[in-house]
Amino acid sequence: MVKKTENTEEKIIAAASEVFLKKGMDGARMQEIADEAGINKSLLHYYFRSKDKLFDSVFTETFKNVIDLINEVFTSSSTLESFIENFVIGYSSILIEKPHIANFVLHELSRNPQRVVEHINSTNFDKLKLISLMTAEDETRVRQFNPIQIIVDILALCIFPFVAKPIIKGFMFDGDVEEYNIFIDQRSQHIIKFVKTAVFIQK
Repeated sequence: MVKKTENTEEKIIAAASEVFLKKGMDGARMQEIADEAGINKSLLHYYFRSKDKLFDSVFTETFKNVIDLINEVFTSSSTLESFIENFVIGYSSILIEKPHIANFVLHELSRNPQRVVEHINSTNFDKLKLISLMTAEDETRVRQFNPIQIIVDILALCIFPFVAKPIIKGFMFDGDVEEYNIFIDQRSQHIIKFVKTAVFIQK
């Protein structure tokens, strides 16, 4: 029974993610989500009493992937160099596996930025730990930089190709899906090299 409940909830959250992505929080309807999940509306309301509660669950689940990644990267990265490599590869992997995350989070940032901030704060994520990792390197190895600028740079470099997929695929690659996918596969190593060049003094 527990497994069936989990499967139904997973199915609802996956369906809601699709509908919220297409219609946004304001445009989505519970009946549409029920139809997408292949269940009746009464069962949907049994699991999630309101659209707002369902959206919270979807957003939390979506954002949890990124927060879990950052925490995992911290435990496996002892240097700034390894952090850059691990984070770029891990974050890009999440976006490849779940490309809807990029647009979903950006849509919510424009609609309700405070919700995003609250979700980040609720994770108890220690941003000072990240900044300390980025400033702990030997001064003879790294350039002077603002760690927050570098963090934002990495996030932007990773997320933009997914947000701008229609432009990159349609214009840069003339609609060729295979060429776009090759570009995405090569993207992580390009970003790693680009960021390291910006951060580390080349000898």
